[in-house]
Amino acid sequence: MQSSSDITIRPAGPQDLEAVAGLRWQWILEGGQALDIQRGDFIRHFTVWARENTTSHTCTVLVRDGTVIGMAWLAVLPRVPTPRALNRASGDLQCVYVVPEERNSGLGARLLDAVLDRARALGLERVTVHSSPRAIPAYARRGFENSPRLLHTRP
Repeated sequence: MQSSSDITIRPAGPQDLEAVAGLRWQWILEGGQALDIQRGDFIRHFTVWARENTTSHTCTVLVRDGTVIGMAWLAVLPRVPTPRALNRASGDLQCVYVVPEERNSGLGARLLDAVLDRARALGLERVTVHSSPRAIPAYARRGFENSPRLLHTRP
């Protein structure tokens, strides 16, 4: 593992989308899940999806020496206005991933901090995350907490 001083954390650009898609592919393989699509087909679909969803989803990347080694997506959802707040939005942190050889180095925390700074700059009311059990402590260290009022269902 190298020092984190040579890391760049920045918004992903169009030139990063194939690398980000590759990280998503790697993540699924790492989880041992079966895949019903070829890697090239997935990369093409992912990059088209990312280009089509720039108004709602932004990606922040970790880059070392020109190589994307981590990503985090922030999905921004406008909320219904209230008489006290006409312009409201919340965020959902999605697809946070750092390559295995760079984990436990503080880079994931730096990536989360960058995304949360963006959420604050956008004035988001809250940011949610659906976490793997392994990552819950990392999110808790960044201020995420359980909410007894946040419910979900699978329609």
